[in-house]
Amino acid sequence: MNTYMIVGLACVALMSTLAMAEGPTTKPASVLDFTVKDIDGKPVELSKYKGKVLLIVNTASKCGFTKQYEGLEKLNQKYAEQGLAVLGFPCNDFMGQEPGTEADIKTFCSSKYNVKFDMFSKVVVKGDNKTPLYDFLISDKTNPQFGGKITWNFNKFLIGRDGKIVGRFGSKDTPEGEAVTKAIEAELAKK
Repeated sequence: MNTYMIVGLACVALMSTLAMAEGPTTKPASVLDFTVKDIDGKPVELSKYKGKVLLIVNTASKCGFTKQYEGLEKLNQKYAEQGLAVLGFPCNDFMGQEPGTEADIKTFCSSKYNVKFDMFSKVVVKGDNKTPLYDFLISDKTNPQFGGKITWNFNKFLIGRDGKIVGRFGSKDTPEGEAVTKAIEAELAKK
């Protein structure tokens, strides 16, 4: 082997290593393509929810809608065995209504509302520094039917078993309300 071949092979190996370090270059096609941090700061690949119906909610502990934690937990208890997973994403983007740390949020949710559904680390849902998952959820390009900015805490996205967005509900749509429960039941009925 001559020097040029050795240098060439070394360059190819280096480029492959750099490409792997940067991660995949494909854009996410569904919610299941994202990795987020749970409330304890551990990475969670949302692909673990493949085959489940998801209700993704941006939450806050000091909001007029905070009592919706109770309804979200009722949904979790009622429909979990049928394949529903409620995912709570604390957010401090609206009037500082989620000022606490992840530990504070976890304690509040479990002690005040007995939350058992999966909770995640704080996210940013508006502005230039949006969390990638929420950028995907609200983008008119990736979500033309249900895109648009998050209006307040407790906006809800309904995700089908394939990771595609199939519905969206505002803060005033209560978790146990007819619109939300009918949409969840319709998705759960699809196998």
